[in-house]
Amino acid sequence: MAMAPRPAPRLLTALLAASLAFGAGAQEDIRLPDLGSSADALISPQDAQDYGAAMLRQMRSMDMVVDDPLLDDYLNDLGYRLVAGSDRPKDHFAFFVVKDDEINAFAAPGGYIAVNSGLIAITRSESELAGVIAHEIGHITQNHLQRAFEDSKKDAPLMALVLLGAIAAGAGSHSGDSPMAVLAAGQGLIAQRSINFTRKDEVEADRVGIQTLANAGFDPRAMASFFERMQDTLRAGAGGTDVPELLQTHPVTLSRISDAKSRADALLEAQKLRPSGSTLVRSQWEKTTAPIPYVKDPTALLGTQVQGGLDTYALMRERTRVLAGDPSKLAHFYSASFGTPGFDTPATRYGYALALTRSGFGAQAIEQLKPLLAAHPDNLVLGLAMADAQLQDGQRPAALARYAALNARSPGNRAVALAYAKALTAGGDKDQAIAAAGLLRPLLDKADEPDIYRSYARASDKAGDSVRAGEAYADASYLSGRPFDAMEQLKRLLRRDDLDYYARARIQARIADLTPLVLELRKRKVQTADNPDGRSQ
Repeated sequence: MAMAPRPAPRLLTALLAASLAFGAGAQEDIRLPDLGSSADALISPQDAQDYGAAMLRQMRSMDMVVDDPLLDDYLNDLGYRLVAGSDRPKDHFAFFVVKDDEINAFAAPGGYIAVNSGLIAITRSESELAGVIAHEIGHITQNHLQRAFEDSKKDAPLMALVLLGAIAAGAGSHSGDSPMAVLAAGQGLIAQRSINFTRKDEVEADRVGIQTLANAGFDPRAMASFFERMQDTLRAGAGGTDVPELLQTHPVTLSRISDAKSRADALLEAQKLRPSGSTLVRSQWEKTTAPIPYVKDPTALLGTQVQGGLDTYALMRERTRVLAGDPSKLAHFYSASFGTPGFDTPATRYGYALALTRSGFGAQAIEQLKPLLAAHPDNLVLGLAMADAQLQDGQRPAALARYAALNARSPGNRAVALAYAKALTAGGDKDQAIAAAGLLRPLLDKADEPDIYRSYARASDKAGDSVRAGEAYADASYLSGRPFDAMEQLKRLLRRDDLDYYARARIQARIADLTPLVLELRKRKVQTADNPDGRSQ
């Protein structure tokens, strides 16, 4: 079994502990190491990636992340399309959805970019969503986080440390404040201390992001139009308190919007001068590029495809709305809104069906999905929704048959494999559990989602492989921000007398990976979800 991503062995351990203690209000003097003086040498790419990964694990421990393979794949496909159009296409990036209705997004070290579910839900087009993501990519590619740390290292830690510390403070707080409120406070602290510097960075991120948008084939005007719409919202609520968080952390001015519009218009004019259609000549391509056996016509790679004739963006927007919210309330929202002009679309019907399924009304969801699938029979998103609804409605054989067909058509698809494996494991026999584990095992090589490891653990346990199940449960705990639990689970496994040489070696290696992190957290009495008093268990 492939192991979960390993904890950072170098700078991360000390800085993670320091950041958590800082956010939790520790009284001891936390001395951050001197990371250098120039913006591009403050932190190595690997250490920055370690920061971001640790932040994501901690957010998962607070149930702040929408972990859904279908949505994750869409968002990362969109993100990497933009990264490919940026000036640093080879850098590491990761995109994820935060379970928060506030309209906001933020960038963290290592290329980790978070988009709030509330922001996705309010966008009107994929270009608007891409515009916000491109702006955050600009913060990363222009080294704004490193510069902010260099300019304020006397009184504020790196953005990732504040984020991690704020989350830890939320974990140990008994004041009733939500984790996202504490997180917002940490972000607000940074904005307040470097407001002028931030405004300069925002304009730079706009300019870089608009160029990235255009390079990736999106409407370069989308970023300016979205921020302008947010500012109109602010004007309409003048005097009130409902200011979009996006405008608090990304201050918008008329001059900034005007500059963005002018730059977008200039890019559009430049695009008009380019040759229309494909400029890729097959004979030249064959002479300058190594042959790719399955590509017969390279110009066919240039077309943009819409899956099954539906706008995938619109489906994912509604999926985000449902997965991040209360499905029962949202089912009523959809039902009551279909009479509103322009609201009744295939995407909103899909959202309604999803809310019904998650509320326990699979039969009603099936009725909503039937006409959609009749019009778009090959759409994977709709097919998966129908299988889920059938399973919820007790039609297990029909659901399994549909999952199997989807898996045969799209082998290796994480969303299909995970849903199919869960269905096989729940209510199935040992043979079906073995099949479920076989579906999930290939996904573990690159997975960092706890749900995939938990599902693999359940399938392995039911299949009779309790050792593999125990390893996977430990990995799921670690990825959920519970390193102490993970360590205890691994130690219990190691005490078993039925381990073969390879299993024992795997478990010992995993314990060796976790030991530095756990020791540092214990030394500094850092509060975590699985060690709330900061003491060793």
